[in-house]
Amino acid sequence: MSQKNSISVIIIAKNEVARIKECIEHVAWADEIIVVDNGSTDETVEIAKKLNAKIIVHRGTNFSALREEGAKAASGEWLLYIDADELVTRELQKEIEEKVQESIVAYYISRKNYYLGHEWPTKDKMIRLIKKDALISWQGKLHEHPEIQGNVGDCKEPLIHNTHRTLSEMVEKTNEWSEIEADLRLRANHPHVVWWRFIRVMVSAFWRSYVQEGGWKAGITGWVESMYQAFSMFITYAKLWERQQKKS
Repeated sequence: MSQKNSISVIIIAKNEVARIKECIEHVAWADEIIVVDNGSTDETVEIAKKLNAKIIVHRGTNFSALREEGAKAASGEWLLYIDADELVTRELQKEIEEKVQESIVAYYISRKNYYLGHEWPTKDKMIRLIKKDALISWQGKLHEHPEIQGNVGDCKEPLIHNTHRTLSEMVEKTNEWSEIEADLRLRANHPHVVWWRFIRVMVSAFWRSYVQEGGWKAGITGWVESMYQAFSMFITYAKLWERQQKKS
């Protein structure tokens, strides 16, 4: 690949000792690999260093800031953002190498999601391949998205996303992320939480997962995942309620 179309892979990671090696090995073809470590206490950084990744340490709960730190450290003309629980297939690699030769400045990449070891019926997609000089900024503390100057296209090949691997891990992540979600809602002056709001957000979360995303097609896995989504919303709103009580 020419230097003109060099690619820097940016991986956001925290305590990913079980997955970082495979993640990096699947992007070994890139010109540069940057791991933005969000305060790992395991051997994530040591493993990444052995695989010749460049390490940037940036602690915090603002994921836009983490992604921007990676962009600042990147020397490539193109930025490919992936998470430690995602894998780039050979087919996607080939497509990326073709896309960076074109005039479009950013691309959506879909994700083939695996929940509890089973493929989820619905894919999602987000902008993950960006020409560096077309990136204006990242927006959003959580569920972040990039602002792009120029046209955005689509990649056909998906990332492999091995998420929600165990129930224990899922609950741990929910406890961590719900703190951020509750704080964001509180700062946005969310209406006071009353009893019926719990029911509404939990039913909505279950319906979206089980019906709209086709979770019912995944058998028991779909049922467990959809119930978990309802539980996750309950925890977020319970923490919001708790914060509102302290504030009042």
